Amino acid sequence: MNETKNKTLHVIAPGTGDAFSALKYSSCLAVEADDRWLLIDAPHPIRKMLREAGETAALSHPLDLDRFDGVVLTHLHADHASGLEGFGFFNHFALQRKARVLTDPAVREELWNGHLRAGMHQLMHGPEAEPVSYTLGDFFELVDLYEREPHVLGPFTIETHRTVHHIPTIAVKVRANGVTLGYSADTAFREDLIEWLSDADLIIHETNFGGAHTPYEKLAALPEALRAKMRLIAYPDSFDEAGSVITTMRQGARIDVRTGEIVNGKRLNGET
Repeated sequence: MNETKNKTLHVIAPGTGDAFSALKYSSCLAVEADDRWLLIDAPHPIRKMLREAGETAALSHPLDLDRFDGVVLTHLHADHASGLEGFGFFNHFALQRKARVLTDPAVREELWNGHLRAGMHQLMHGPEAEPVSYTLGDFFELVDLYEREPHVLGPFTIETHRTVHHIPTIAVKVRANGVTLGYSADTAFREDLIEWLSDADLIIHETNFGGAHTPYEKLAALPEALRAKMRLIAYPDSFDEAGSVITTMRQGARIDVRTGEIVNGKRLNGET
């Protein structure tokens, strides 16, 4: 399969579950245009998730961290960011480069001391050697994403919108080849966010319980034309997928963002 035969934008969800799922990996997205890849969020075990997603989608080359230009980090809850330590170490040791992380300054502010420092701030380079101190900048190249200021990375133009969640969180739009993907990330239901996402060709929106997440009923009440180009993610294991008026994301499915069609070559739960 020629992954870039048609100029479009593709997205794969290596994980579609919520933080408590016993059935699925935690939610994240792998976005592709012109054989360049962008990761949105990095839960653990990110390399295993990517490999399995690439196999399910029948990609012609293995999907691994070496193929990604960077990761857009929506927020620091573990089900979205627990794979960042491994992401940074793999880039440092195996790829011998810094891992690029793109996020809002409010998310970046807590990234080191509030999330990564405990496991990454020192390394031993031999059994008798004294530990060597490291900082965030030794492992990561940080890129700030600001609202209303599109950022270009390779074929991707990235835009963000702050959401309403327990901690600083950003929704994301990714544009390439005249096609736009919108992703809500974790958020309470907000009409202004829906409006911001509405110009996307495909909208991936979370739905879950709690005041800082979006109830399914709110999304089900949206206009039919909007629901038709929406896919649900991060839904609980108990969610009634068959009864949903909005299609759910399938783990490992490769979707053409322009058409919303699954274009991978293997069957998913008996579907193509």
